Amino acid sequence: MKKFWNWVKNESGRTLHLDGVIAEESWFGDEVTPKQFKSELTNESGDITIWINSPGGDVFAASQIYNMLMDYKGKVTVKIDGVAASAASVIAMAGGEVHMSPVSMMMIHNPMTIAFGDAVEMEKAINMLSEVKESIINAYELKTGLSRTELSDLMDAESWFNSKKAVELGFADEVMFVNKSESDSPEEGIIYSKMAVVNSFLHKLPQKEEKKGTDITILDKRLELLKY
Repeated sequence: MKKFWNWVKNESGRTLHLDGVIAEESWFGDEVTPKQFKSELTNESGDITIWINSPGGDVFAASQIYNMLMDYKGKVTVKIDGVAASAASVIAMAGGEVHMSPVSMMMIHNPMTIAFGDAVEMEKAINMLSEVKESIINAYELKTGLSRTELSDLMDAESWFNSKKAVELGFADEVMFVNKSESDSPEEGIIYSKMAVVNSFLHKLPQKEEKKGTDITILDKRLELLKY
């Protein structure tokens, strides 16, 4: 059976390398795989280290992994070496300690789904997404101590944090490969949102351009961007 996880044993205990999309083939609609993962997790004891490099995936699969790691009796240390985005950021919150590489990123955003049907079905989908968002905020709130309103706003904006900003906000505990004095430096971390980046780019476009007697407005340029 294909598995997206890979346990490695070493002198310091067990290490889990969680790479790639969460729920790709193995988890979606599979009732056996979660049980198998839990069986492997609890088959041995001791401290474990979870390395994460994932763009995210299925939020319910991520919730299962989060719960298993939170319930694990040994110490769980999460290390992000690439990106912990979307559902992968939820898993990261299960770490008793979360360490991020200086070149890693974390991204949080609102849950998404595909819905089909009439207005009633659309309303059901909206309500479901709202409840899923609240459940995700539960994990972020427990780790960061930020207010639910702050977290909701960060998710609305599809926020990206570099390692220093993640530590500043409480999503991570320290930056790897730097000494304590450097990590405590007054230099601020960086946070940006997808919306801010798009708006910043669009504002740099000329408002009107003359070409062979025809006005090409910024709206025309936005439509061209959407084609790509």
